[in-house]
Amino acid sequence: MTASLLVVGGGKMGSALLGGLLRSGWAKAEHVVVVEPLEARRRELAAEFPDVRTVPAPQPGLLSAGGAEAERLRLPGAILAVKPDVAEGACRTLGATGVTRLLSIVAGVPSPRLEAALGGEPVVIRAMPNTPALVGAGVTAIAGGSFATSQDLAWAEHILSAVSTVVRLSERLLDPVTGVSGSGPAYFFLVAEAMIEAGVQMGLAHDVSRTLVVQTMLGAARMLDETGQEPEALRSMVTSPGGTTAAAVRVLEAKAVRSAFMEAVAAATERARNLHR
Repeated sequence: MTASLLVVGGGKMGSALLGGLLRSGWAKAEHVVVVEPLEARRRELAAEFPDVRTVPAPQPGLLSAGGAEAERLRLPGAILAVKPDVAEGACRTLGATGVTRLLSIVAGVPSPRLEAALGGEPVVIRAMPNTPALVGAGVTAIAGGSFATSQDLAWAEHILSAVSTVVRLSERLLDPVTGVSGSGPAYFFLVAEAMIEAGVQMGLAHDVSRTLVVQTMLGAARMLDETGQEPEALRSMVTSPGGTTAAAVRVLEAKAVRSAFMEAVAAATERARNLHR
């Protein structure tokens, strides 16, 4: 049986996308094949997705546009979710098996290199997702390569919207996206670590401090999202003159926390640029 979608790489992000696609009804299990070279991981995927076929390597004729499912998906394609150092080799193998449409979530490998590895004039869409996609709450930026059309971008957006919010950008902006949202969850986790520890130092039990911090972060994010107000305005609402929040913010500003975050995003962006030089 041929497939409408190949997922090349059965790691965390590949399996997160697969799970999101199946839950959303975007694709039926029998129309998806996962390419995963590690036998132990294939067994884990088989247990998690029992109706999805897994293979150790792509084969000619595995991907087809036949049937009503393919009509809904418009064209078949592959998702590339492997390590950067094996991405071009995987593309050469995929190109030899007839794959001409690729959504890459591989960091640091630009579309011209992926296109060259696939051969011919393949459609390549690059994406920069982040780890909250694992719980269906990610954000992803996508950019089309030299031969990608608006239809191809819509195909990629439809796939990624199963686990994230999607924005379209030019490829040159994917490095800043990496600095802001690709690496961004780690910044929030670091803040959460510090706040939980601070609560414990002030006398709270660890589980109580964790609950307070996590729910505060969730609530603050919802306020940003649902009110549409700028963060400066919401911060001002909480910060009464001479109050507790004003005292806390004064310390953070004195410690140059704002500048530290800006420098962190710049460092992550520069590192992303260096990956593909």
